[in-house]
Amino acid sequence: MTGAARPQPEDGAGTGTGGGAGGHPPAGSGGAPEERLRRPRHLSIRARLTATYAGLVTLSGAILIVLVYFYTRYITLSIAFGPPQQDPAIDPTTPQVAQVDTNLFELLGAILRSAVGALMLLAVVSGTVGWVLAGRMLRPLSSMNAVAKRAASGDLSQRLALSGPRDEIHDLADTFDDMLASLERSFSVHRRFAANASHELRTPLATTQTMIDVALSDPQASTEDLRRVLTRVLETNHANRETIDALLDLADAQSGRLAHEDVDMEATVRDSLGLIAPEVAERDLHLSTRLLPARVPGDPVLLRQSVSNLLRNAARYNVEGGRITVGMAHLADGVRLTIRNDGPMVPADSVESLREPFVRGEGRGRTRGSGHGLGLAIVTAVATAHGGSLHLSANPAGGLTAVLELPGGEAEPDAGAPGING
Repeated sequence: MTGAARPQPEDGAGTGTGGGAGGHPPAGSGGAPEERLRRPRHLSIRARLTATYAGLVTLSGAILIVLVYFYTRYITLSIAFGPPQQDPAIDPTTPQVAQVDTNLFELLGAILRSAVGALMLLAVVSGTVGWVLAGRMLRPLSSMNAVAKRAASGDLSQRLALSGPRDEIHDLADTFDDMLASLERSFSVHRRFAANASHELRTPLATTQTMIDVALSDPQASTEDLRRVLTRVLETNHANRETIDALLDLADAQSGRLAHEDVDMEATVRDSLGLIAPEVAERDLHLSTRLLPARVPGDPVLLRQSVSNLLRNAARYNVEGGRITVGMAHLADGVRLTIRNDGPMVPADSVESLREPFVRGEGRGRTRGSGHGLGLAIVTAVATAHGGSLHLSANPAGGLTAVLELPGGEAEPDAGAPGING
C-alpha cells in the first residue's frame, strides 16, 4: 500500500518508501529544499552548540591520545639499545630489550587508561562549560523572542535596549528595536488617520441628516426654504467628493504604481498658477515667480496634483494682501521648487505634523471650507514615490516655506532668462 492514500505530515517527511506521492520527492524535484527547511529540529540551538563544543573538545582529545599512544608504542620501541652489560643477578638468557618492552607495555596500558578517564572527565566539563556559554550567548535572542511575542499581541512599546560589546547579536537587537519603533510610529499614524477620516466623513453626513430632518419636520416649509436646504446639501456633498478624491489621490501616490513620462515642470507650475488666479485676485495677493524650463520623469497627474496643492495652500492659508513667492532651481541631479507664502504664525514644533492626513496647523483653518487637510500628505507621498522629498519650514514672520525636490530634472536646451512677475 502506497503512501498516496494518507495525508502528508506538515514537516514534509514522507510516509512511503519510494519517490511516489507518499514518500520523499525524487532527487532534483523542486519540493526537496522546502521539505528540508520545514524538517523539525529535535535539539535546540543551545543544545546543538553545546554538543558541537563538547564534541570538538572530545574529538581533539581522543586524536591526541591516539597520536601519543602510537608514537610511544612504535617510535620508542625502534630505539636501538647498546650491548647489554652483564649483571650476575640477571639471567643472561633474557635480553634487556625484552624486559624494557614488557615494562613499556604495562606503562602504556596504565597511561591509556588514565587518558581515557581524563578524556571522559574533559567531555563532561566541556559540555557543562559549553552549555553555560551558549546560554549566555543566546540570552538576547530569548529576550527578543519574548519582546516579539508581546509585540505580536499589540504592545509595540517594548524595547530590548541591549548593552554590552558590539557584535552580530547586538546589531540584530538594535535593528529589532528600530523596527519596533518604526512600526509603532506607523500604527500610530494609521490610527490617527482612521480616526480623523471617520470624523471628516461622519461630520458632513450628520450635518446633511440634520438639515434634511429639519426641513421635513417643518410642514410649512416653502419652496425657497427647501431650495436653500438642497443647496447646502449640494455644497456638503461637493466637499465630501473633494475629500474622497483627495483620499484616492493619496492612495494612488502610496501605491507605487506610477506612470513614467517626461513631465514639463515649468508648464505644470504655470497651469497650477492659472487655477489659483481667481483666489489670488480675490484676496489681493502679490505673486512673484521665477521659473526655469525643466523636465522630470514621473507621473504627470500626481505631479500636477502636488504642485497644485502647494500653490493652493499658499493662497488659502495666507493673509489679505499677502505675498506668494514661487521659485525653481536646477540641482545636480534634479529640480527644486520653492513656494513661500505669508500667513499666520506656524509653531516650529508642529510643522512636521502638517504632513499627516487631516492635520491642520494653528490658524490654518479648522472648517471644511478651508480644505480637507490632505494636501501636504499627498505632496509628501508623491515626492516619496518619485524618489524626491518635501521640506517644510515655518517663516519667522509667519507663513510656511515648502521645498519640493524631484530627481532626474533636465534643463531645456533653449532655456532663457527666468521670468519674474508680481
